[in-house]
Amino acid sequence: MTLLALALLASACASDDDDEAAPAATEAPAATEAPAATEAPEPAEEEMADSSDPIRIPLHNWSSQLVGAEVVGGILEEAGFSVEYVPSDSQVVYQSMCDGDIELVHEVWEGAFGVAFQEQVDAGCVLDWATHNAVTREEWWYPIYVEEQCPGLPDWQALNDCAHLFATAETGDKGRFLGGPVDWLKGDEERVEGLGMNFEVINAGSAATLWAELDAASADNTPIVLFNWTPNFVEAVYEGKFIEFPTFEDECRTDPEWGINSELTHDCGNPADGYLKTGVGIHFPEKWPTAAAIVQRMDFTNPMLAAMAAAVDVDGKEASEAAQEWLAANEDLWRSWIDG
Repeated sequence: MTLLALALLASACASDDDDEAAPAATEAPAATEAPAATEAPEPAEEEMADSSDPIRIPLHNWSSQLVGAEVVGGILEEAGFSVEYVPSDSQVVYQSMCDGDIELVHEVWEGAFGVAFQEQVDAGCVLDWATHNAVTREEWWYPIYVEEQCPGLPDWQALNDCAHLFATAETGDKGRFLGGPVDWLKGDEERVEGLGMNFEVINAGSAATLWAELDAASADNTPIVLFNWTPNFVEAVYEGKFIEFPTFEDECRTDPEWGINSELTHDCGNPADGYLKTGVGIHFPEKWPTAAAIVQRMDFTNPMLAAMAAAVDVDGKEASEAAQEWLAANEDLWRSWIDG
């Protein structure tokens, strides 16, 4: 019995030892630890890191854009990005984005630049990145005193009946329409032809020329009809109205059979409630993902743009000074664009 008891005891001890040893044998081995091999890789973060290259922003030839460009640039600089300003033709700039020479355009006006912009969006090298709260209109415009001289305004046919009132030595017996700079490509000549108007389009060399001519005409109530737009400072300084042409539709620009002239296009006005967009080059979001998100949150309103223009055209400030003042006055807003 003693030998049997000892044998049983030895067997039990061996069994206990085996039980205690089991965990070491089955413990999850270091070789099968999940994480090191499958952990979210840092390279993915590196792939999403913003480039240190400067973000190139164009400078055009009207005041709100010049101020706004430095506002956009100032916000991006506050967010840690390098910015470079590049003087650029306002029509060619969309091709420049396709060529990789410009990164973003923050003021794409539907009436003036919608066609050139959409061509490059359709080509796949420019992105329609954001639409601002601002609603735009770009059209023939007159100061309010002209209504006393030309009854029936703002109807375009009444204007045409009064064409002789706007004639100059330069235009002979035709009325003069003072258009914007040639690179704004408003289609005014095509409209004059499409609607059979007795007007000649004379392009101003700059926006400043438009306002100088308006100021001179208003001094003695000389009849004048010229290109204007909103948002702009003009409505705060001069009372006036846009000419009412046949209502715009896309087909007006492309289909001769649309509208009152079945043989020609452009027999209509410009969009009365046009968009204001931001466009970016196709590679902008992948090269500067953080900056792209900030730019997409930027949202300018009619009063903002009018104030930017007035700071230059009324107060006589340089665009850079006006931009700094705007940034100082609206810090909470633009920091929310950075922070998201």
